[in-house]
Amino acid sequence: MRDAAALAIVASRQPPARWLATLTAAAVLVFLLAPFAALVFATDWHDFHFAPGDLGAIRVSLLYSGLALMLVVLAGTPLAWWLAHCHYRGKWLVDALLLLPLLTPPLAMGILLSSFYGPYAPVGGLFRQAGLYLTNTAPAFVLAQIYGAMPYYVLAARAAFEGVSEELEQISRTLGRNRWQTFWLVTLPLARLGLTAGVALAWVRAMGEFGIVLIVAYFPQGIPVKLWVNLQDIGLSAVYPLLWVFFLVAVPLPLWLGLRSRRQGMF
Repeated sequence: MRDAAALAIVASRQPPARWLATLTAAAVLVFLLAPFAALVFATDWHDFHFAPGDLGAIRVSLLYSGLALMLVVLAGTPLAWWLAHCHYRGKWLVDALLLLPLLTPPLAMGILLSSFYGPYAPVGGLFRQAGLYLTNTAPAFVLAQIYGAMPYYVLAARAAFEGVSEELEQISRTLGRNRWQTFWLVTLPLARLGLTAGVALAWVRAMGEFGIVLIVAYFPQGIPVKLWVNLQDIGLSAVYPLLWVFFLVAVPLPLWLGLRSRRQGMF
């Protein structure tokens, strides 16, 4: 009887707690989404037009962000796989070094890249002699985006590879598959959800990178730098059209990939 009474008391207390959790979650969601609602009302729809140079900035961001994302995936996937599968003494130091670009403020990272890849820096000077300038050029723009997006992708991809059972990979090897075949037929399909999340995150980071690009590649101007230029030269009204383009271009891909990954993970 006492146990039944105790269970009844606990059951009677659950609904208020559930309502409190629901109200708290709703309040947090409203807090996070309120600025985006303000964008709808703050935009002057009767005078909605792009400022001079906005279309060029959109083309720059789309083209070079796509190129940067491709390079991030091609270079970051082997690194993430190696970090997930290789075990050795002092690995913590490699992990700490990997986090350095992620923890460094973007403006500081831009200064470091300029000091390393600038035309009068030791390494940048070698590129300059070969005719490749890594400041205020298209290659510099892509380079800055890679530094901004690579750590996010590598960390997500590493977690995805670590989530793959090593026993399944060993079974594949015992069935006659080599390491490369095992990666394509076993590891990659099982890690696809985490890799998809990493690609989506890297895409947003590349499209929205401002601090590093501002220092390393002020020209050609992409969307983030052009937003800042419009705000300084024209005013707040010139920012909203470009903001809408950014959200319509950068956000749907990660949203679609994230929802698709969650839907596949449920089955």
